[in-house]
Amino acid sequence: MALALISGQVFGQDNEQEKLAELQAELRARQQVLDNSKASAKELADVLKASELDIAKVAKKLTQTNDNLRQLQAEQQSLQQEQSSLKAAIRQQQSLLSSQLKSAFMAGHYDYAKMMFYQEDAKTFERVITYYQYLAKARQSEITKFKDNVARLETVTVSLAEKAASLLALLDEQKNQRAVLLTRQNDRKKTLAKLNQTIASESERIAALQEDEKALREAIEAARIAAQRAAEAAQISLDGLAKLKGKLSAPVEGRVRKLFGNRRQGQVRWKGIIIDGEEGDAVKSIASGKVLYADWLRGFGLVAIVDHGEGYMSVYGHNQALLKQAGDDVRRGENLALVGRSGGQASPNLYFEIRHKGKALNPTAWFN
Repeated sequence: MALALISGQVFGQDNEQEKLAELQAELRARQQVLDNSKASAKELADVLKASELDIAKVAKKLTQTNDNLRQLQAEQQSLQQEQSSLKAAIRQQQSLLSSQLKSAFMAGHYDYAKMMFYQEDAKTFERVITYYQYLAKARQSEITKFKDNVARLETVTVSLAEKAASLLALLDEQKNQRAVLLTRQNDRKKTLAKLNQTIASESERIAALQEDEKALREAIEAARIAAQRAAEAAQISLDGLAKLKGKLSAPVEGRVRKLFGNRRQGQVRWKGIIIDGEEGDAVKSIASGKVLYADWLRGFGLVAIVDHGEGYMSVYGHNQALLKQAGDDVRRGENLALVGRSGGQASPNLYFEIRHKGKALNPTAWFN
């Protein structure tokens, strides 16, 4: 069985290596086509979007695999502790049984008939008989416990072997997913470089930023209207953010770039802030609410918009992957997404906004 398991793992590894090689060849061919043609900014943006969506899928799978690994390792540790306790209990029971059997052997030459006829004190005889009966019952009880512990130890040992095999398989899966993620990220990096070369002049960059901002405004407005209709239809009660001003925690740990209101390029100004973070770190919802939008948006990458009620919304962009879908309820501090660099970012960060009835507010004023 062990040989079959190892053979299966080796075959699975070979199969995953073949898939990875095919993916790398496919992406090299795509980059070659882009090199040989003068792709427009829109075509390159579409390729960038496809790359970032693929990265999101792999990153989400990798996160789930890592969660499964942590759970499996915890189960394995618990079984190891139980195994250690069982072994200690069995050793103690063996010692106790050994003492009891030795005592029984030493007392085994007594003839109960002689004890009955020659016993001067009947009460003493009765105590001796009761004592031996007690010893016999105690010995039987210890033997039963001993058998139960040995049987449980066998079960735990088998479970540990299964957990170890599952752990190896998950580690292989994690390794393959990391390799695919790296391949996808390299493809995205090359596409982004080509896109930046295509949008060369400042006027083109300003126009692109204005288009990006327009797309985000439209998404927020659509989400606001959807929230209003949902509240009217289902009488959803969300408390808003007004009472939480100055009490909220940042959605991700990292250096906060206080960009709100600053000039971005030309007449385009920042409507939010950027929080630098580690790629793959959890992005948490600042307050309870309902996810109204969870999709890729030009210029902002993978974006989540959460409705908190009373016209308040929070916006989370540049994510590597989205862990919630539109329509999902989310609690304060719950994981919403993973920090990334989607939307053409050079380094991992979170783009964050707070809006009230469509108007952008300074997010830093809401943090504690």
